[in-house]
Amino acid sequence: MIIDIHTHTYPTSDDSLLTPEDLIDEAKRIGLDGVCLTDHDRFWEPKDMAALSRKHDYLVIPGCEVTTEEGHLLVYGLQEYIFGMHKAQFVKDLVDDAGGAIVVAHPYRRKYTKVAHTSPQALYEMLDYACSSDVFSLANAVEVFNGRGSKEENAFSAEVAKRLDMGGTGASDAHKIEDIGTFATEFEADIRDLDDFIGELKAGRFRPRVLRKRANE
Repeated sequence: MIIDIHTHTYPTSDDSLLTPEDLIDEAKRIGLDGVCLTDHDRFWEPKDMAALSRKHDYLVIPGCEVTTEEGHLLVYGLQEYIFGMHKAQFVKDLVDDAGGAIVVAHPYRRKYTKVAHTSPQALYEMLDYACSSDVFSLANAVEVFNGRGSKEENAFSAEVAKRLDMGGTGASDAHKIEDIGTFATEFEADIRDLDDFIGELKAGRFRPRVLRKRANE
């Protein structure tokens, strides 16, 4: 199954131009098997998410992109934002208690800059700095293909995952309709619900997928 595991919709993410209906309709049109709604630091009500999935007869998985001091985390299995979630370890403890899973989102941010990539040594130093973060020890996977990242930024993320021997995911990080269909994650097993999704993430039975080349690549 091919699922876009990192998307944003309005008004839950106020920087998105996508409604949930727009996202689902486009995801279905291009042949995705499901999407995860991972709005910024806000959680959908489980009953509303279930109703959305039933209405469209489509796999819609709840999640959240949590902003922490150590980086952004895609979190699956929690249902509400609690004070203290600006700390990655606090998020990890909550996720463990809930039996959930975590993916480090766009790890190139604030770690890789093309301007500073002047030599192999400069790149190695940026990679060393990125990999030294404790946040990766808290996660089940690393987002290596992000639809809003450049070719160089995604290559950097992929190298981070390789160095740390962690599984890599792909996603559009969609905020507008044309973002959908860039990258996604392919799972080996059928996924029917959130529990299946979390189980496959924890088991490492997935890989990133390129769905289409972008105009700037």
